[in-house]
Amino acid sequence: MRSSNILFGALLILGLAILGAYYWYQANPQPVAAVPVAVGDVEGPVMDIEVAGEANGRMLVKLFADVAPQHVERFEKLVASGAYDGVVFHRVIDGFMAQTGDVQFGKADGDISRAGQGASDLPDLPAEFSSLPFERGMVGMARSASPDSANSQFFIMFAPAPHLNGQYTVVGQVIEGLEVLDSIKRGAGGNGEVSGDPDVMTSVTLLVE
Repeated sequence: MRSSNILFGALLILGLAILGAYYWYQANPQPVAAVPVAVGDVEGPVMDIEVAGEANGRMLVKLFADVAPQHVERFEKLVASGAYDGVVFHRVIDGFMAQTGDVQFGKADGDISRAGQGASDLPDLPAEFSSLPFERGMVGMARSASPDSANSQFFIMFAPAPHLNGQYTVVGQVIEGLEVLDSIKRGAGGNGEVSGDPDVMTSVTLLVE
């Protein structure tokens, strides 16, 4: 168990990084780009995410097993155990990204005041950086200051964010349901914290290809 001081420091650094990215994005708006990856040529399962709230519908995410095998294996384990079911989108920054996946503190039927601070019981993952760019619809693994601290949380891009390229692990891409992504309830302030009732991943399953 990490000490509270280390955790506080890591969260502070992460919050400052997100705040900096938000203001960078405000000063450097990016055009909405087309889907960049020929997903039919990429190995990996498809994750089916049912979303409820301001957004209602289904997103299909192709997971890139040949790009980030350890991270995809983590998704498979968490999905199989039902860990992602009922987890909220706790941080959503308009024009940037929607973050979810806190299986510890992000369950909609519990106290979500600490959503974004938790992780699974599994160990953190080493970074699996690649040359894939963070374009619209791409899915990346959230982490603290350490590159090797991704665990269960992930984010989905509303628009291109080239400053993230090579800094976070790209783990997949939305191949269906971008309109659902675009409808997810936005947060407020620099860190995009969602107040009230955030949108929820009601059910997450893996499709058999």
